Amino acid sequence: MAAVLAPTLVSTLWPAPSGSSRAARNVLLALVGTLALTVSAKTQIPFWPVPMTMQTFVVLVIGMACGTRLGVATIALYLIEGALGLPVFAGTPEKGVGLAYMMGPTGGYLLGFVAAAWLCGWLAERGFDRSPLRTLAAMSLGHALIFVFGVTWLAQLIGFEKAFATGVVPFWAATIAKTLLGVVTLPLAWKWIGRLK
Repeated sequence: MAAVLAPTLVSTLWPAPSGSSRAARNVLLALVGTLALTVSAKTQIPFWPVPMTMQTFVVLVIGMACGTRLGVATIALYLIEGALGLPVFAGTPEKGVGLAYMMGPTGGYLLGFVAAAWLCGWLAERGFDRSPLRTLAAMSLGHALIFVFGVTWLAQLIGFEKAFATGVVPFWAATIAKTLLGVVTLPLAWKWIGRLK
């Protein structure tokens, strides 16, 4: 017996029509998502011990707000834009563009975005974005998955110890902050929707 999936934030705010209108809606949402990802990658926020971007927060929120299919499609479209040479990633075009950039030190994190969006979307479709505690679990697992992909990739280039020291340790405080922001944002969004009905 198939599980009954909970509606996502996006499907609640903008129910999917049928036919070509549904496709147009999804394309528009995916394009808006890639724009949000690009802005979040380019925006540096002063933080300790290193400046942070909001990109992983946006990745996880896209997954949770859109669900598995649209969430993964949005992240995939973002990666395709980057592979085609558009300067959508952090540090582009200064650090290169296209596939050459994606095969560099941050390549694993980019792959982790897809996996994390799927996981968070899967959890949201089971109601994990409705309460602070369950949102904390989903956001924590999503961030952890991004780090697993990122460090595994980076370790192939510089070894595990150095990969962990440079690819995880400087970002722990920012990751906690972004996780807690998600814990506040998503359940509040559902409360706001409840008041509108």
